[in-house]
Amino acid sequence: MKSFLTLLLVIVAISCNTTTKQDESSSNDTTITKNETVKITKELTEAQKIANAYGYKHWDSIRELSFTFNVDRNGNHFERSWYWNRDKDEVTLLSQKDTLTYNRSKVDSSSQKTDQAFVNDIYWLLTPFNIATDEGTTVNYTTQKIAPIGKDTLNQLTLTYANESGGYTPGDAYDFYYTNDYQIKEWVYRAKNGTQASMITTWENEQDYEGITIPTVHQNEDKTFQLYFTNISLKK
Repeated sequence: MKSFLTLLLVIVAISCNTTTKQDESSSNDTTITKNETVKITKELTEAQKIANAYGYKHWDSIRELSFTFNVDRNGNHFERSWYWNRDKDEVTLLSQKDTLTYNRSKVDSSSQKTDQAFVNDIYWLLTPFNIATDEGTTVNYTTQKIAPIGKDTLNQLTLTYANESGGYTPGDAYDFYYTNDYQIKEWVYRAKNGTQASMITTWENEQDYEGITIPTVHQNEDKTFQLYFTNISLKK
């Protein structure tokens, strides 16, 4: 999911100080013996651990979500607001120009542009959940990587969308820099999985909404670009 600035893997460095792993899907296996049934639970993937750290277990209980997506860039301000009724899968866009409502299960040529904007904005809002649940992706992770802005040594998870089934921006890649307790500190967006970063921003000012943690501010190194959320509301 993604796309307003046309958003927001495989960089795997192998050295004596770097370990590289690839996520495997988590599942429950049941082994049946003559006298008992034993349930074996595989370890969660790194992507699932990140999602859980941001409150993914509460997501299914959220019935309504609204927020305003804001961008300040070189003295210019842009914003648009959204309301999502998850039971009906109905989305309403409120902007200075339009108020549009459509159903995400019935996107057509008249609503596709609005849906692209929504997918982009909700991706920024709930990225950790997309890392764990988006289809058509490849996930790799590496330890002992230097974050591009803060220069801290962190873990790196790289998410790459397939060229064939990667949503509105197929082939894009994201590098997430996160701590050992699965808190994301920075991310890099690379259009079409290019070697150069298309955008690098921080993750800041995390707030709790119904058990779900949302980073409400993202900005680049020189702070000439800031993307942030206001009017956030999650209802069960």
